[in-house]
Amino acid sequence: MQIYDVVIIGAGPAGLSAGLYAGRSRLNTLLIEKEKDGGQIVITSEVENYPGCMEEESGRSLVARMTRQTETFGVERAQDTITKVDFSGDIKVLTGKKGEYRARAVIIATGAYPRPIGCEGEKELIGKGVSYCATCDGNFFEDMDIYVVGGGDTAVEEAMYLTKFGRKVTIIHRRDQLRAAKSIQEKAQKNPKINFMWNTVITKLKGTGLLESMVIKNLKTNEEVEIHAPEEDGTFGVFGFIGFLPQSSIFEGAIAIEDGYIPTNEKMETNIPGVFAAGDIRVKDVRQVVTAAADGAIAAMMAEKYLEH
Repeated sequence: MQIYDVVIIGAGPAGLSAGLYAGRSRLNTLLIEKEKDGGQIVITSEVENYPGCMEEESGRSLVARMTRQTETFGVERAQDTITKVDFSGDIKVLTGKKGEYRARAVIIATGAYPRPIGCEGEKELIGKGVSYCATCDGNFFEDMDIYVVGGGDTAVEEAMYLTKFGRKVTIIHRRDQLRAAKSIQEKAQKNPKINFMWNTVITKLKGTGLLESMVIKNLKTNEEVEIHAPEEDGTFGVFGFIGFLPQSSIFEGAIAIEDGYIPTNEKMETNIPGVFAAGDIRVKDVRQVVTAAADGAIAAMMAEKYLEH
């Protein structure tokens, strides 16, 4: 059975960047992706915060160029879902639904995905009014109404950030009080642009092409109300901040994991020699396409050094 120098799991920006650097280093590299390349970034209709992206760059077009660039340097590809890993030996063994793969080094770039709001119409309107990233998409809602779903630290902090763009930001929370730290709550309550909807959930999002209205439900009275986009705007923003779902379950017991994420040092090394992690799957503070790409580059370069020694 073939033994690769490096196997990369996941073809988002971190995995593709790792593949590019590993391929350029002439490492015998296999990149495994279970679905389509790109991860979260492919649902972004316009990318403005990645260096070099100017006009009319979508997440999908950016990833397509990353994929072509990686393939240029001879990286092999496999479409498979990895179900089990064995990192105990010098040769790492990955078992997928379609086959088994062996490598001297492994880069984990499986990512983390936003926990969905969980309402009808959400999936169809992602990138068309529904977002999970204030830094990525806040400016698309300049002087519009913005709604933030969640009640923890991240939701409240992102709501405050979004007041830079929206004329009004409303926090929708299913309980009657926030879970965020008191200091963060106090700042939000003093912000004149922030409003609150307590004991409320979104049950349905509607729109053809863009988000046009949403149905909200009061959990105490069971009353439902439909909120329409102001006529002069035509749309509004709904941002979900109710947590992430790191794709790490298959690595439990094989490497160290903290709250679903993989801790690494600045070299992207996990606690297992020869196993690296890059991108949103890592324990980190900033999860952006630019940081994922940087992680992937570092992981590949450190994997090369590991293989040399």
